[in-house]
Amino acid sequence: MAVSKAEVNGMSELTLNKPEIIVSDKQLMLFSKGTDVRLTIKTLEAGHPVLITAFYSNGLTLLKELKVYLHKKLPNKSFKEQREYRAQYKKLSSLILIEIVDYKLAVKKAPAIGWLEKLYPEASRFLLPFVQVQGLNSAWQWYENGVNIPVLRNKIHPYFGTYFPTRYDHLILFDNWLKRYEGPKKSAIDVGIGSGVLSLQMVKHGFQKVHGTDTNPNAIFGLNESIKDTKLSRKITLEYANLFGTHEKQTELIVFNPPWLPTSSRLNRLDEAIYYNESLFPDFFESAKQRLLPDGKLVLLFSNLAQITEVTKAHPIEKELAEGGRFELEKCLKRKVKLASDKTKRDQHWRALEEVELWVLKPI
Repeated sequence: MAVSKAEVNGMSELTLNKPEIIVSDKQLMLFSKGTDVRLTIKTLEAGHPVLITAFYSNGLTLLKELKVYLHKKLPNKSFKEQREYRAQYKKLSSLILIEIVDYKLAVKKAPAIGWLEKLYPEASRFLLPFVQVQGLNSAWQWYENGVNIPVLRNKIHPYFGTYFPTRYDHLILFDNWLKRYEGPKKSAIDVGIGSGVLSLQMVKHGFQKVHGTDTNPNAIFGLNESIKDTKLSRKITLEYANLFGTHEKQTELIVFNPPWLPTSSRLNRLDEAIYYNESLFPDFFESAKQRLLPDGKLVLLFSNLAQITEVTKAHPIEKELAEGGRFELEKCLKRKVKLASDKTKRDQHWRALEEVELWVLKPI
């Protein structure tokens, strides 16, 4: 990922995540409809880039042929073959390039992708991997058309590189809890604000001020762009920071929708929306205790996903309640997750056992 600078409401410049551009003076192999596919793939295997020309669909064709070739070479019959297949596809597909000139793809019948101008305002001619362009195109459609979230009145428009929910059971659980919440609504903190759904839910239910933090600069920048000229800008403040950032004032409600799966590997910024490291929960609970009013509530949205997929038997919230000495349980609400579509190709037999959880803790 490359980075670019952007400023949010007078904050120091944010470094946005984006696909890294390629500038090359070398003669590249060109691929179009009549090009020898086998020779093209051999060129990729030798580590040499290939440039898609003429039509956008030629890139789709080459990716399809690459998958067919790799499936024959690595039949995916064992876990080792599956892992090797994914690694090979990622390596070779990243060498398939497409040219951008004046913020447009330099081929016919190509989609218009607004991110090319938003993310690369100072670059007029460059190359990008075709698979990265596909990702930019999908992200632009979500951003332009918006995403309907059942618990919100209006669509959200997620910025490039920002996590947004595609499953809603935990959001429905939170919305139902908010409907019954009878505490004060002067302020709240949303840790890991992401695309802003939880904050928007709280504002919908009458909270006067919500402070949102995130370690993903794209999330903070994108949300700021979305709300800066609306009434929401007076209700939601944003900070690019880990956990609570510089926010020291105690509040009535702290909300956290953390990652649901543990990992032992090094995380990048996008992975942080999916996997948590071993220090996340201890650090969070320690900081949350200091920032919660004596009669305040701490709400965490979680899942039994890690347990039912046997990733781990440990449950970080249960561990805090048993050993932390900082909070006690007020209630834990659970909701069965809808089964995956019959059309999905993934093996998700465990989904029948999955539940989302809403934990309400209060300080001791």
